Amino acid sequence: MKVTKAEMIISAVSQKQYPSGDLPEIALAGRSNVGKSSFVNKLINRKALARTSSKPGKTQTLNFYRINDFFHFVDVPGYGYAKVSKTEREAWGKMIEEYFLEGDNLKAAVHVVDIRHRPSVDDVTMYEFLKFHEIPVIVVATKLDKIKKSQVGKHVKQVKETLQLHDEDVIIPFSSETAQGKDTAWKAIESFIL
Repeated sequence: MKVTKAEMIISAVSQKQYPSGDLPEIALAGRSNVGKSSFVNKLINRKALARTSSKPGKTQTLNFYRINDFFHFVDVPGYGYAKVSKTEREAWGKMIEEYFLEGDNLKAAVHVVDIRHRPSVDDVTMYEFLKFHEIPVIVVATKLDKIKKSQVGKHVKQVKETLQLHDEDVIIPFSSETAQGKDTAWKAIESFIL
């Protein structure tokens, strides 16, 4: 998809604030600091539509980005960041759950993991949650440029095995540095919104 227009619409904390209308939505889920913002920025060829931060736990709302007036990317707060209070984590959990279970326009979730590491317990929990609620999943394994080409197969296998990836789900090795995996990611996303 060629992106000619991309804008942040709203940071929402509850369903009352979700944008009105029926544009399809693609959620972005992943632990804090896994590269969700960099992934979005690379897909849409923008340096900083989605704010990247070296401090994990920065996204604390559901951020809706309208793309080409055609669909929304919805960035949900990252999980698994220890320096956030238990109360805050519970509030995020409720907000995320409400979105995933009651968002009428949600078509699929891009589940972002770090290809360099075995998916965490939180990653597995998120994947299982999405599968349990029958939300289609596209697994994007970021930071591809940080591992040797010869190691890619091994790391992809590790992600698949740890998440116990279902046959219908794809895993896309991705680099926001080199744009490797970008076309494949767009194809997977378009299959849910076109």
